[in-house]
Amino acid sequence: MKIKKIFLGKENQSASLTTYVLDDSIETLNGKNRPAVIICPGGGFFTCSDREAEPIAMYFASLGYHAFVLRYTTYFSDTLEMSDLLKTLPKKENTIYPKQIRELGEAMLLIRKNASKWHVDTERIGVCGFSAGGHVAALYSTEFNEPVVTDYLGVDKNDLRPAFAILGYAITDYHLLDADLEKRENNPMDYHFMTASNIVTCGTEVPDRELETKLSPVDHVDSETPPFFIWTTATDPLVNPLHSLELASILAKNNISYEIHVFDRGTHGLSLASQAAAGSKAQISPVVNQWTNLCAKWLENNFALKLPAVSDFEKMKGKN
Repeated sequence: MKIKKIFLGKENQSASLTTYVLDDSIETLNGKNRPAVIICPGGGFFTCSDREAEPIAMYFASLGYHAFVLRYTTYFSDTLEMSDLLKTLPKKENTIYPKQIRELGEAMLLIRKNASKWHVDTERIGVCGFSAGGHVAALYSTEFNEPVVTDYLGVDKNDLRPAFAILGYAITDYHLLDADLEKRENNPMDYHFMTASNIVTCGTEVPDRELETKLSPVDHVDSETPPFFIWTTATDPLVNPLHSLELASILAKNNISYEIHVFDRGTHGLSLASQAAAGSKAQISPVVNQWTNLCAKWLENNFALKLPAVSDFEKMKGKN
């Protein structure tokens, strides 16, 4: 496996892409290209979670897919200090939307540029994200063909289109976040967290309707939107499961292929929901962990590795 950290950025090197490129072998694909997945960790746009980065890459690698972790620009460069959230955070122009989806576009172009060297199937590069990273992946998957991305990067939309999107407990409707904010006014910690998250995402504590629409993937689904695999839990205390349900509904109305799973219980930020990505026992759930097998089957049904019916060795055995 080729693991390398590459810094991105037309303006500065605030984002990076880490490659988890599988080595070629005559015993497997023997020079054929593999599908790839670009992973966007969560972290509320304050930081990028390690739990939703390399463990997820290892999961996709175990399925035979190249993986790439995008550590997009966030408000803090290192560890989040929760005490800061009790104060009004100053706006940082260089960390707000649409910075992150443009960086995801840069990552897509970088992978395409190195596709021959890395044995990547350029027709089957997907994106994956969790929580805020799911917001980035969903926004990109529905806005890759809009001027906010194409004009900035100066490329054709077909060079940016992801083949698929995989979302875990993702933010997909900013109008819903606004409604949830009103409900949390009597809970100071939750309220401050959400208003601070708004500042680091879009530069204001309470975005107006026009900005909410820009930030809502559900408002940008069209006929060019790729297929989605979506999962969440019904008891997520931070991101309302209606985000996932509404996205699925909009995809259905636009005849876009999708698969959705809502597990009946589970907290926010479960990642793989196994010890491979857990920081505590509370983040382990054998039931929710089933999303990995369900996703693997979905990928196999739609974006399987291009394997021959029999290997050369099997052919040789058949002649004996």
